[in-house]
Amino acid sequence: MANSMSREQKRMKARRLRKIVLGLFALCAIMLVADIVCGIILIAKSSKSKDSEKEESIITTTVSTVDPSASDASVDPTSDSTLDTTPTSETSATPSGVEVKEYLPENALAEQYWGPLPAVSEVKPVQHNEVHGIYVGAAAHMDDNIALAQRTDINAFVLDLKDEAGGIMFNSNNEFAKDMKLYSYSRNKDTGEDSWKELGSYITSSYDLDAVVKRCHENNIKVIGRIVCFNDISLAKNHPEMSIKDANGNPMHFKLEGYKMFVNPYDPEVWDFLIDIANEAIAHGVDEIQFDYVRFPTISTKSGESPYFGPEDTTPTRIDAINRFLQTARRKIQDPTGIPVTADVFGIILSSELDGKLIGQGWNTVGLTGVDAVCPMLYPSHYADNTSLNGQLFDHPDLYPHDVMYNALMCGKSASDQEGYATVRPYVQAFTATYIKHHLNYKDPEVNAQIQAIEEAGYDEWILWQSAGDYTNRYGTT
Repeated sequence: MANSMSREQKRMKARRLRKIVLGLFALCAIMLVADIVCGIILIAKSSKSKDSEKEESIITTTVSTVDPSASDASVDPTSDSTLDTTPTSETSATPSGVEVKEYLPENALAEQYWGPLPAVSEVKPVQHNEVHGIYVGAAAHMDDNIALAQRTDINAFVLDLKDEAGGIMFNSNNEFAKDMKLYSYSRNKDTGEDSWKELGSYITSSYDLDAVVKRCHENNIKVIGRIVCFNDISLAKNHPEMSIKDANGNPMHFKLEGYKMFVNPYDPEVWDFLIDIANEAIAHGVDEIQFDYVRFPTISTKSGESPYFGPEDTTPTRIDAINRFLQTARRKIQDPTGIPVTADVFGIILSSELDGKLIGQGWNTVGLTGVDAVCPMLYPSHYADNTSLNGQLFDHPDLYPHDVMYNALMCGKSASDQEGYATVRPYVQAFTATYIKHHLNYKDPEVNAQIQAIEEAGYDEWILWQSAGDYTNRYGTT
């Protein structure tokens, strides 16, 4: 009986052992299957993570091209705005190129009239020049002006590339200009008869641009190339189809512009000619392009007819035309090269919206075209007697160089404080306006008074204007 029980116990133990082994085998199988499933899940998650990284990289790259020229914009990768690549009203997406930030609102009428703004394949950061400059015309008085720069804070010369009377002043190879002649214009006051005189080639080559640039750079002086835009009687005479015309297609003469013809600011072919001159000058080493006479003529005409630019309901305003030209020029000059584009404007537009509309210069918007600087010509002598500026009445403005400059700038302060507005760089009167009755003899004290006013108004840059480029006793003597 004892032996029988012993054998039965052994059999029970064997059965228990088999159950334990089978249980362990089953547990191992379950663990193996679990490991395989976990591995599959981990591989899937890793693949999804890599795809997400690629997608995020694509989004980040796209966003980085929205405004590559904005030096003060910090991008927060966690913000909603970073992930939103849809162009806003401030972003202009071109069919083939990078997206460029535009501060002017979209203008459907301008798009219909001129088409989209030109595409930009690359935007280089603008090389802004902190300018304390002087106008030197066609490289006038270079020895004296370089000496002036060496002993003062003058660091830039404004050099004529194209002048309203002298055509293209430097040794240009522009093919369109080579076929043109230079003209002078006069009018007989008694008979009203026009008189034209041919003066030779439109390209006058008054100086060697390479030599002037080299000499300026050797003396740490920036060269700003001035291009007169739409006040060009020779271009209008050579190509009347590019001039401002009436509804019947007749070229027009404007009374308050000396009865001269004006080139049409609505014409993109004119824009391209001006832009070509600018880019040619940049190839010669010019540090900045400054467009002058970026405006329409005053409206009074010799014939009494009105200028015609198209049907009123489908034609953008004059301000639209000037802004569109500056935007186009900026995209074709400043954006791809980093060389600044600047624009001279009438001082009156800071205080008179109506005058701005008539000549096509809107102070509220011209500085939002993306140009690097706007240069209002705030000469006290250019204001009429009994002008009111910023609540101050000036009986004879030329007698108050400091106060006129300061109050004129304050009239435009709110506009120039807008986000995206260009640097404000006023022109300073460095000449004596002997043609008006109540005037001062503008020498060093009067010039310095205006510069002081600019600084008090919160601006740092300026350019002195003296038409002959002669600053003897006008700056740097006190």
